[in-house]
Amino acid sequence: MTGDKSGTRPHLRPEMTLGVMREWSKGYLPDLLGMELIDLAPGKLSSRLEVRHELMAPNGFLHAASIVGLADTTCGFGTIAHLPPGAESFTTIELKINFLATLREGAIRCEAHLEHSGRTTQVWDALVTAEEDGHKIALFRCTQVILWPKV
Repeated sequence: MTGDKSGTRPHLRPEMTLGVMREWSKGYLPDLLGMELIDLAPGKLSSRLEVRHELMAPNGFLHAASIVGLADTTCGFGTIAHLPPGAESFTTIELKINFLATLREGAIRCEAHLEHSGRTTQVWDALVTAEEDGHKIALFRCTQVILWPKV
């Protein structure tokens, strides 16, 4: 976590595991996309997505929405895993992506990193790369607002 001024290590919620996140995905967009969660550690989460016909644009390239879906979902699950004690949930309030390349086949990986962890927001950066050779596909950043119980 490079952008957080507190100097504290991000705290993972012990009940939030890759297995729990995989179960939550069933029947929702991550499952529909075929997204695979790979590794969860303090301040980061990684995932992958196999490129297939259903994720392509009509021009034969991987659809931008497929890449955004992978990056946003990876950061979202990262946020859930790092929610402060007492917080209920989160929602994305801003996202930005720069597309640098595309693919027609193979798989893409997403490495998401927590850059800021506050009481009201988290900021995540993600790098999407081609799994085969590691070339950059997209740079992604999002801001998540933390949702607290109503009093």
